Amino acid sequence: MTGVFVGQGQSSSWRRTHTPDGKDTAIFGLPDIADSLIAGLLLGGLALAVIIALVRTIGLRSFSKMTAFDFVITLATGSLLATASSASNWASFLQAVVAILALMTIQVVLAFARRRSRLVTGLVDNQPLLLMRDGVFIDEAMATSRVSPGDVYAKLRGANIQSMSEVRAVVLETTGDISVLHGETVAPELLRHVRGADVGSPPGDLAGHSASEKA
Repeated sequence: MTGVFVGQGQSSSWRRTHTPDGKDTAIFGLPDIADSLIAGLLLGGLALAVIIALVRTIGLRSFSKMTAFDFVITLATGSLLATASSASNWASFLQAVVAILALMTIQVVLAFARRRSRLVTGLVDNQPLLLMRDGVFIDEAMATSRVSPGDVYAKLRGANIQSMSEVRAVVLETTGDISVLHGETVAPELLRHVRGADVGSPPGDLAGHSASEKA
């Protein structure tokens, strides 16, 4: 037998029906299709409003991709937003919203910790990797990162590179993006903390065979 429960002081639109095993069959006690439509609109809007409020409070850093952890938080937040929007009861919706709040709080705490502790930075962040310098691939870095020459060439085309002689450095960033530095010279500071980059050596001092010869 299916029962209908209405909380004290709540309107009938907030009632929930239950099957004999205790599972919710509708959030608002409406027919399935109508209940699904209203629940999707209302829960999706509420979840989105919560995220907007959190972003306004925490700042634009919330959805940045400065580190691999930031990227994971962005993906997880999107997944939790979908979970909250399609929740079958208020408990599931609340759980998803609390999880979003928890993840963003952890992100803020880690951001402050990274600024004050090299240990935390080393644990959370990947180190950028130099893939190319002065138009020459670094074979060991290419093999370690499992990046193909074709992937790098695609980025070079996107950076409007006309000749390999224009390329000063190609860096695989902590987020997985590939950055292209080109021009006559590159300031040593731009390659600081980049694995495989000897900031003390002038451009053109790179030795070794080019991986492009294997492509």
